[in-house]
Amino acid sequence: MKKIIIVILLLVLLIGCEQKTAYPTGRPPDIPKETNSIPLEDLMKNTVKATILMESGKEIVLELYPDLAPQSVYNFVSLARSGFYDGLKFHRIMSGFMIQGGDPEGTGSGGPGYSILGEFSENGIINELKHSRGVISMARSTAYNSAGSQFFIMHDDNIGLDGSYAAFGRVVEGMDVVDLIAETPNSGANGAVAEENKPIIASITINDDTEFPQPEKLPR
Repeated sequence: MKKIIIVILLLVLLIGCEQKTAYPTGRPPDIPKETNSIPLEDLMKNTVKATILMESGKEIVLELYPDLAPQSVYNFVSLARSGFYDGLKFHRIMSGFMIQGGDPEGTGSGGPGYSILGEFSENGIINELKHSRGVISMARSTAYNSAGSQFFIMHDDNIGLDGSYAAFGRVVEGMDVVDLIAETPNSGANGAVAEENKPIIASITINDDTEFPQPEKLPR
């Protein structure tokens, strides 16, 4: 009987040690349970379409995934419907990497006056959408929860971004337009584009009347 009690006590101690090793903070990461076990393909079944109309008249059609990255999608939809993106430019362009826009200042430092939750694994949120060609993702500073209005569209695959940025949709029509924008000359290693060369976004339209909540806005 004593041997059985000793074995049980040893097992309890081992389990406790494993839990402390796995979660040094004493609690599991804040990952939504409803997202934790749902396959990626199921999270991409519910979609909303958006169209980026360039000043040139050319269009990029996006498919967004609100079940995968809800805050990113709610934010993008809200800004688009308010006309926030109308007349803004792609200010950072790197062929073979990505094109970035959505900054009202056109410098890479502007935003809507607030930030949103960074929906990616390094920030404790499961998001398995890879940064492959055509994927749209939220730009941010070094702070995880610093994304606002700026976004980027992948011109080519880059696995180095997976898990570090909130991918929330992909291009379904108009990759030839992305390719054309990617040919814009830049003036530095970081892809900055001279003001006179920045491609202009005429508007971003959400292609259906689906109602979404406002994003949870965090202070900048």
